[in-house]
Amino acid sequence: MRIAIGSDHVAVDFKDDLMQYLASKGHQLTDAGPNNTERTDYPIYAMRVTQSVLNGHCDRGILVCGSGVGMSIAANKVPGIRAVVCSEPYSAKLSREHNLTNVLCMGARVIGLEMAKMIVDMWLEADFAGERHQDRLQMLAAIENESTLIPS
Repeated sequence: MRIAIGSDHVAVDFKDDLMQYLASKGHQLTDAGPNNTERTDYPIYAMRVTQSVLNGHCDRGILVCGSGVGMSIAANKVPGIRAVVCSEPYSAKLSREHNLTNVLCMGARVIGLEMAKMIVDMWLEADFAGERHQDRLQMLAAIENESTLIPS
């Protein structure tokens, strides 16, 4: 799988370790940066990763910051992105099966690398369940397009 991965300055080492793990499993990686621990702003890297996913250069994206929350908020501002912040594998799996998430966010100050590996594996292996969940994705798309979602 082609995966874009980015972080903020807090999570550079975590990102690099996660990249080594993913590469060892045969994934093709795009490093969206940063490549050092000099203070930087996470929305820059969230945009790089989400654009790689939206333009088809990568199949999915992974973002890491201190908590995962800032990256998730930034990524979800981009139409067409469905990002989830996860601290355990079950939510990662369901986010793919029910919500077809295309960006996974994690907190380097919240979880350890071994937990991150389990989360990423579960997220990458899960398939969209379709059926009733497809209708909900269409509702989410309507919100993005500022359409009427549900009659009042």
